[in-house]
Amino acid sequence: MGDLPVTDGFEVPCATAPGLLPAVVARVAVLADRLGVPHAEIFDVSRLSVESGVPEPVVRALLSGVPAGEPDLQGRFLQRLDLLRRTRLKPNGRRYTQQEIADGAGMSRQQAGALINGDRRPTMEHCDAIQRFFGVHAGFLAAEDPEALEHALQRCEQQLLQQLAEREAAGTADDPLERLLQDHGVRGIAWRAAQLPTDKHRDKVAEWLDMLLESVERPES
Repeated sequence: MGDLPVTDGFEVPCATAPGLLPAVVARVAVLADRLGVPHAEIFDVSRLSVESGVPEPVVRALLSGVPAGEPDLQGRFLQRLDLLRRTRLKPNGRRYTQQEIADGAGMSRQQAGALINGDRRPTMEHCDAIQRFFGVHAGFLAAEDPEALEHALQRCEQQLLQQLAEREAAGTADDPLERLLQDHGVRGIAWRAAQLPTDKHRDKVAEWLDMLLESVERPES
């Protein structure tokens, strides 16, 4: 694996890592290289932990391609709710109280306390209500660790793609070929194809485009 990009002391995960995470990490690493963004910044373990809810040691392991021990739903819920209470603070810098969480999530003080203390298993309705209160995305409290980290990196990928598009647009505004690509939406098609998770999906897009081209009557020369 010596030819793989290195991310702050660990290698981009190999194919043994779970799900789509290795492909997402590899794409983010390539985009970072194109933009000249240090890998240590993009793959900052502390930031990714806060954004995904995954504990830092697990983030580090998953980024290294090592499957980490996966807690059950209640374990994930408790880990991530604790992280939310430590990192999503009130304007005065203090944590939200159990009563404030209960009021904001539309549940009783007793319900909130039982969930926070691990005395009651959360339902998806509980998760949705608390996620809305803290302003985090759907699935934050319940997604399995690899999926949660994958989603955090996909949001990073979207930001990098936007930066790359803006840089290329600014640098090639006077390029006739670039104007042609933009006028015909070529870059838009390519950008959308890049969001697909696997080569198989992208190959399917190419097949559809080939079929479409074959179905179009070309003007006689």
